[in-house]
Amino acid sequence: MTDVVIIGAGFGGLSAARALAEAPDPSLQVTLIDRHVYSTFQPLLYQVATGGLNPGDVAYPIRSFARHHGVRYRHGRVQGIDAEGRRVLLADGSSVPYDYLVVAVGADVNYFGVPGAAEHAVALYTRAEAIDLRDALMGALERLASSPSRQATVVVVGGGPTGVEMAGTLAELRSALQSAFPSEDPASVRVVLVEQTPQLLGPFAARLRSYALRQLERRGVDVRLSTGITEVGPDHVRLSDGTELPAQLTVWAAGVAVDPSVSAWGLPQGPGGRIRTGPDFRVDGQERIFAVGDVAADPDRPLAQLAQPAIQAGRHAGRQIARLVSGRDTEPFTYHDKGIMATIGRRAAVVQLPTGVQVTGTPAWLAWLALHIVLLLGGRNRASALLNLSARYLVWPASLIVGDIRDPD
Repeated sequence: MTDVVIIGAGFGGLSAARALAEAPDPSLQVTLIDRHVYSTFQPLLYQVATGGLNPGDVAYPIRSFARHHGVRYRHGRVQGIDAEGRRVLLADGSSVPYDYLVVAVGADVNYFGVPGAAEHAVALYTRAEAIDLRDALMGALERLASSPSRQATVVVVGGGPTGVEMAGTLAELRSALQSAFPSEDPASVRVVLVEQTPQLLGPFAARLRSYALRQLERRGVDVRLSTGITEVGPDHVRLSDGTELPAQLTVWAAGVAVDPSVSAWGLPQGPGGRIRTGPDFRVDGQERIFAVGDVAADPDRPLAQLAQPAIQAGRHAGRQIARLVSGRDTEPFTYHDKGIMATIGRRAAVVQLPTGVQVTGTPAWLAWLALHIVLLLGGRNRASALLNLSARYLVWPASLIVGDIRDPD
């Protein structure tokens, strides 16, 4: 029996597990390790945070995935890797032996050393953070309703797809406020998007970036380009130009970084802490350890820290392990660009295909909606997400999925 252990049940880890499950070699025994009991569909976390989806819509039980694909699941937090002894060390003191290992732990929030960001901003990278953000948002709206003289300002940091999608959805929520808070003026909720570079959605074509900016401004979002954040406080943010903005809620969507705990695993790391790999995703200096997704990078050909690169990398790593087990050499990875997309809000999205085709407006929005529904794991999740998103975008006034109200610290 050949034991293959995969650390992480994100896009890369699940893709590797699928590839190994499809391998013709019956001697492969795959074990999937993750600290959570579910896999999170991160591209739709902002919908959970803004009350459009239930947390369960974007979470799929790892045990269900494991049973369906004939792999094992081990719940645990990885503390280290014993490469010489071929063991994954867990925080509870136990270990899991391996013949081949795939590291696919993803990444964590990157606060770029901004004072107060980790303490006072709310990130949007995990299911728990999305729930926390939703509760903070609902709490801010309730406090606004009880204090009509106040204004509520939400600052979104980061002009990538997550920041743009979050800002656009928050702006649209203002129009639905009067159904839940009939005494409130939607203008009392201000949404500010701050981006350090001169443009939104950097990887997209100029026409699509301009479209996204126009759509956000049309929805009343105050977009601040070429502007950094120098401090985040409990009720304000300070900008690089010296301006201080009041902020009842600060959403951090400015980027990701490798979890610092990975540095203790003894694997070589490059820029940003990403594990250095070769073109076949084997870790430098290791014959039996692969690394894929946000946590890894080939220094000569780094991939973007996005879902599609992680999916393709995980699939490739799984297939290379199957090749090694069968006595064949590995093959270098070739990325197949399938395009990129982002949504701004109702009937507004941008799609850029590798052929050069660029789509905006309702067709792009429908394509974005369909793709994200299809990519969700589990029929129940797809059905529930479709129902909830239909209620958000097709029914007026839209209702919100609420949770607890988080009071300010």
